[in-house]
Formats: sequence, C-alpha cells, structure tokens
Amino acid sequence: MANYRSALGKSVDMAALASRNEKVRAVGNMKVNARGDTIDGFNRVIKPATEKVNEKYVKTIGNKSAQAATPKPTIKEDLTPLERELEDSFEDDIEVEKIKEQELKKK
Repeated sequence: MANYRSALGKSVDMAALASRNEKVRAVGNMKVNARGDTIDGFNRVIKPATEKVNEKYVKTIGNKSAQAATPKPTIKEDLTPLERELEDSFEDDIEVEKIKEQELKKK
C-alpha cells in the first residue's frame, strides 16, 4: 500500500496501519477482526481466516460442476446417432489442431 498525506499534511502509511490493527475487532454486525478471523465476545480467535478460505476452496474443488469435465471413453455402438456425429467431429477437431501445431513448429 502507498503512503498518503492527510488533510493536516501528515504522512500516513496504510500498510503499517493495517498490520498494526489486524487483530482489532472490525466495525459492523459480523463477529470478525480486521483480518477476517471469526472471534468471540472476548476477541479470541475461534476460526482463522486461512481456515475459512481453505474450507471454501475445498468445497469448490470438491464440487464436480466446478471441475473440468473429462471425456469418458465410450463404445460407439452405445451412442445415439447425434452423439456419434459429435464424437466424430471432436476427433476431427483434434486432428486439425495437431496439424496446425506441427505447421507452427516448422516455421
């Protein structure tokens, strides 16, 4: 963070100010300190902010809709005609991309 000049002309280091007050209770109706740690009535940390972030990350990663779908190998006889056409066009697209890549490597 940068140094700012107050209305009275004093220099204020925002990074130092934030680091000095990160354990102070935040203003508002949430029971957190300035870092984001959940605290009780006596300002003791109940759940650190890093733990809360890790839990949210695990939920996102654990969510199958958030992960990239990997195509499963299927037997073409089990597919409908539309699915077969899509599979064939996908294979063609892969071949075209490989040819483009080889052409770029030659240059």
